[in-house]
Amino acid sequence: MWFVYILKSLNSDFVYIGSSNDLSRRLKEHNDLKSASTMPYAPLEIAAYIAVKDERKARELENYFKTGSGKAILKKRILD
Repeated sequence: MWFVYILKSLNSDFVYIGSSNDLSRRLKEHNDLKSASTMPYAPLEIAAYIAVKDERKARELENYFKTGSGKAILKKRILD
């Protein structure tokens, strides 16, 4: 399984969208400051995730959630 995950900073309104085949490892990497994109916003928690069957579909969904309409869906339907 692959996961599209949404992380939320515990210290700010920062939201990060990513994908991985190992959700717990990836969250640990973000909180261990191994990702430059999220380093200033740690600690982070998982706000939501979606499991899909393959990497290609996960990457497509991740890219969609990073668009304007994808962010609107996240805020209105998933994170709110």
